[in-house]
Amino acid sequence: MTHESEQKKTTAKKEKLKGNIISEGVAVNDMDKKPGKNRIPVYIKKHVLEYEKELKTLQIELLKLQNHVKDQGLRVVFLFEGRDAAGKGGTIKRITEHMNPRGARVVALDKPSDREQTQWYFQRYSQHLPEAGEIVLFDRSWYNRAGVEAVMGFCTDEQNKRFLKYTPLFEQMLVKEGIKLFKFYFSVSKSEQLRRFNSRENDPLKQYKISPVDRMAQDLWNQYTIRKFQMLTETNRSRSPWTIIRSDNKKQARLNCIKYILSNIEYEGRLPLDALQYDPEIVISGIAEIRLMEENLLKPGDMPG
Repeated sequence: MTHESEQKKTTAKKEKLKGNIISEGVAVNDMDKKPGKNRIPVYIKKHVLEYEKELKTLQIELLKLQNHVKDQGLRVVFLFEGRDAAGKGGTIKRITEHMNPRGARVVALDKPSDREQTQWYFQRYSQHLPEAGEIVLFDRSWYNRAGVEAVMGFCTDEQNKRFLKYTPLFEQMLVKEGIKLFKFYFSVSKSEQLRRFNSRENDPLKQYKISPVDRMAQDLWNQYTIRKFQMLTETNRSRSPWTIIRSDNKKQARLNCIKYILSNIEYEGRLPLDALQYDPEIVISGIAEIRLMEENLLKPGDMPG
């Protein structure tokens, strides 16, 4: 084969690859491989490569953590709430990607059935709590009643008030029973949320992620902000505090959320805490977020999501 025909063949392969997505992790796994006739050079941004390398390190730590949870018979709950398109699902995916599925479950419940609507509100969630040696990740949780249900009118004001009153007691019982409870609220700006909505609508692989309720989130932005403030004020307790994750940069949100988890549970062989230091501009305490919101209540549109 002549050099010219080989060049044309390579160009054709590159054209075929245009628009394709390189799966996360491929770049860092293949970066040291040598050129070959069936290999095509692809340029990866340096920060993407650095992100993948750091993520791989943290995922190895998560496996150590999972082994510790199993060996010690711990029960761990990671609860993920936040704005639509804030990156909750993507973070959950990276946390569980290499975990043993026998000891880690994701709970993402659909709307309640007619039967479930007649039950005690917490009942449909409590049945999914972890057994000894298990990690459970709630992709949205009982806090639906404090957010989307309250904003969209899916519950009454009385039901919402009762929820905010009883939730600290419910979570106090969980913690006293020995469950390690982590509550994360993913915060995204209004402009970034809109950009992500548009991306989902235009990408056939992401269209399942957007619903009619999601599309109303922009118009109801201020109402969601008010409900967020109520939720944090009523349910941020010392035994079950909120941790806010600023997620306009999804990759950094994932890394810093994982670092927060790893640095708050001791396990054998854990990296030095210096290596798990999270960014205080991305990971915010619940009390700090409440104070920020109190200072900006008259301009909710200017506050972080």
